[in-house]
Amino acid sequence: MESTHTAEKFAIFQTGGKQYQAVVGKTVAIEKIEGQAGAPLEFNEVLLRKAGTLEIGQPFVGTPVKASIVKQTQGPKLIAFKFKRRKKVRVKKGHRQPLTVIRIEAI
Repeated sequence: MESTHTAEKFAIFQTGGKQYQAVVGKTVAIEKIEGQAGAPLEFNEVLLRKAGTLEIGQPFVGTPVKASIVKQTQGPKLIAFKFKRRKKVRVKKGHRQPLTVIRIEAI
């Protein structure tokens, strides 16, 4: 039987229209946020926090998640290829989403 490890202390926060799990020391790639490497961040839109007791926000929990920027990077290249047969229509476009890698400092 396989056991899945769950952290004792974690939080769920949202930024850029997406939700992420925060565990102290974990690095997370999120939607691009302006800033240099090493800059501190705070995420105030914390939906859920478990640190001994479970806190569920209505809509948000009061205390923020603190993090710092590790680096600015880009995601993998995604190809959008459009093709219409017998019409000589072939369109190939590539896209790389800009990302910010952050390290969770405190929950």
